[in-house]
Order: sequence, then C-alpha cells, then structure tokens
Amino acid sequence: MDCSICSSLPVILRPPRNTICASCYDGAKCVINLINKLQNDHKLPTHNVSPVSPPSSSCKTLTNASKWIIDLKNREEELEEKIDFLGEFAAAFRHRIHTDIQLKPGFDASPSISAHRALLATRSEIFKNLLESDGCKAAPMESIMLPEMSHEELESLMELLYSGDLVEEKLKKHVYSLAMAGDKYEIPYLQKFCERYMLKSLNCGSALDVLEIAEVCSCRALKESAMDFIVRNMEEIVFSPGFEAFALKNPHLSVQITRASLMDARKNREN
Repeated sequence: MDCSICSSLPVILRPPRNTICASCYDGAKCVINLINKLQNDHKLPTHNVSPVSPPSSSCKTLTNASKWIIDLKNREEELEEKIDFLGEFAAAFRHRIHTDIQLKPGFDASPSISAHRALLATRSEIFKNLLESDGCKAAPMESIMLPEMSHEELESLMELLYSGDLVEEKLKKHVYSLAMAGDKYEIPYLQKFCERYMLKSLNCGSALDVLEIAEVCSCRALKESAMDFIVRNMEEIVFSPGFEAFALKNPHLSVQITRASLMDARKNREN
C-alpha cells in the first residue's frame, strides 16, 4: 500500500491522502505512548503542549509529540551547558587551585592528593562528619587517610567526585574499588554510577566479582541481576578458572548459586 508518510513520492498519491502503512501507524503510536510515559514517569514540563490536549493525556497527536521532542532537546542543551559550567570546578582539582586538605592512600607510599574540604563534605556524609570540628577545641584536620585505596584508585575517586564522570579505561580498571568506596563513604551517586556500569558490562568473566561486590555493598538489584546471569551461564562460569577461588572465599554465595540453579532447573522441568 502507498503511504503518505514513508513513500518516496507521496505527491503523486491520490485521495485519500491520509492513508498510511502499518509500520508508520505503529511507529506514530509508539512515539505518542513514549512521550506520555516520559511525562508520567518523570513529570516532564507541559508548557509546549497544545492547550487543546486533554489534561489526562498531554500527547494525542504527532504534532504534540514533536513539541515534546523539541522541548526535551532544549532541556538537553541546557543540561549540557550546566555540565560544562560545573566542569570548571574539576579544573580546580586538576590544577590544585586553593586546595585545603590532603588525602592519603593506604596501599603504597605514594604522595597524598590535594582536595577541597567543601567538595568532600558535600559529596559524602562520612567525609562531612570527619571534617566537622570545633575550631576552639581542635585544629582543623590536615589530611584524611583512605587505607583501603591505592594512589591510582584514590585519584580516580577524586576525579569522579569533582566531575561526575570517569573515562572508560579508568572506570573499567577501578569500578570494584570505587563501588566499595561509594558504599563505605555513603556516596549514592557513586554507587549508582558503578552499578550501572557493572550491569552494562556484565559477562561470564565479571559475574562472580559483581555478585561479590553486590553482596558486600548490600545492593539487592545488582545481586539479583548477577545471580540470574550466573544461573543462565552456569556451566561456563562454574568451570572457569576463578570459580574455585570464589567458592573458597564466598561459601555462602556458592550455596546461593547452587540453590538458584536447582530452582531454575526445577522450574524449567515443570514448564
């Protein structure tokens, strides 16, 4: 059927001109449903929506959908400008501008890293409590020791706290230590940042490590995802070189894996 939308020469179509193919119809409905879902889930602004649209469903036509998309694009550009503006603070860390505290790694004898008290206090409730002191009774702390982190891990942690992001190479190398730091120092953004990366990069080589980190950090959703992945790829993971060491270190998780695998097998037999 000729379509007035996707046809290469719609001008030669005869009436009715509103005829569209099934693909274009489904696509239009999907766009409208997506816009309505975004509005309901994230309470997107409605100032660009046509006033004739019913309040219970702001997007009824593709015209309204296009207005939503334009509005989202404008919001994206505004957010990018804000990110660039806030990114200037990261330059203060890179160039050590007016730093007022030293962070000491614990794994090696590497030099300490200069940082800013204000940033540490706003990023972490734990750091905030450590830094709070009565000036009349005690001198301000000059340094904080992070004994569980190496210099390289600490540098990556600070880079992420200042800029809100981390290059792929560093994140891949330090994601587990960063996730642990996010849990220990109560930095929710860091925890979610690492969790998203671990879920995105979950594979047979990383599943056991992710499961272990999720258990330590009490991350239920991450643990369930890792456990499901392990069960689906049980044979390859169980016979991998690192499984024996994992089982010796985490006997309780090994039991949980076995039980989950047996329950999955029973479910498959019943179906």
